[in-house]
Amino acid sequence: MHPALTRASDFAQDLGISCPILLAPMAGACPVSLSAAVAAGGGMGACGALLMTPEQINGWARDMRETSNGSFQMNIWIPDPAPHRDAQHEAHLRDHLANWGPAVPEDAAETPLLDFDEQCRAMLAASPSAMSSIMGLYPPDIVAEMKARGIKWFATVTTVAEARAAAEAGADVIVAQGMEAGGHRGAFDADQAASALVGLFALLPAVVDAVDVPVVATGGIADARGIAAALVLGASAVQIGTGFLRTPEAQTNPTWAAALARTAPEDTIATTAFSGRLGRSVRNAYATSDGPAPAPYPIQRSLTGPMRSKAAKDGNIDAMQAWAGQSAARASDEPAERIITRLWDETLSQFG
Repeated sequence: MHPALTRASDFAQDLGISCPILLAPMAGACPVSLSAAVAAGGGMGACGALLMTPEQINGWARDMRETSNGSFQMNIWIPDPAPHRDAQHEAHLRDHLANWGPAVPEDAAETPLLDFDEQCRAMLAASPSAMSSIMGLYPPDIVAEMKARGIKWFATVTTVAEARAAAEAGADVIVAQGMEAGGHRGAFDADQAASALVGLFALLPAVVDAVDVPVVATGGIADARGIAAALVLGASAVQIGTGFLRTPEAQTNPTWAAALARTAPEDTIATTAFSGRLGRSVRNAYATSDGPAPAPYPIQRSLTGPMRSKAAKDGNIDAMQAWAGQSAARASDEPAERIITRLWDETLSQFG
């Protein structure tokens, strides 16, 4: 067996899965139906818990276990420092956003964030196979509790320096996120996210060489060629997000799903326009419009909420938050279980 396949097989066996393909934990886009289907195909399910209360986290894990006996990870963002507020600038933003959707209430940005510690405690109680982090590192007390409970820590990184910091902090697995990835950029420092955009196939071997723990590759992987290349470059597994968004189990907004099918790599854009945090989406009229600079996260996310909700309801791709990786057009509308089994069979054939 090729050394890359041996490494991947050992990693999968350690996670209790039959093929080294992980569902990316996408906040708001990982219903139990999708994770269960991925698990049925032999991969690892996922839950993006950023927007979930502790009760919702517990409910998701309960429903997953009632549907599947497969492994899954749960993910959350590490909080940024409190954002700088500018009332006059936010007023200009509300005026601008009213051109793209309904009027934005003056108190739209006052919605409090969910309690990070309570969310972490809920994930610990749910006892997933892994808890993954993005935008930073878990506090030492959460790491210690994960270790005590036998829950692996998957730390998402976007640079070699972040990978080293995560390994030193006790991460069991490093998830190397290339700039091709759809959704939010996992940079530890939001101010550096746009200036440190590294492609996956440059980042991956550098991270593999820098740390002594397994590395999972994510960002722009949507077919067997990408999986095989990642494994040859040293990954122990791959993580796929956009590649599953057109599946029936994902329950993606039909307009968003249809847009993915026609989105070439250059038709995506890395933008802070939707949330204030850099993320890659379908290039649309709103994301490329002239207007005030976006507010920091989560202020911008709150201010754009009315626009995003109406655009989704109306099927208006010009104002929709439609996250998309650079390989979006390779996403299939097959059932997720079939995608997993097909991708792995095709990957094995790449090795002869």
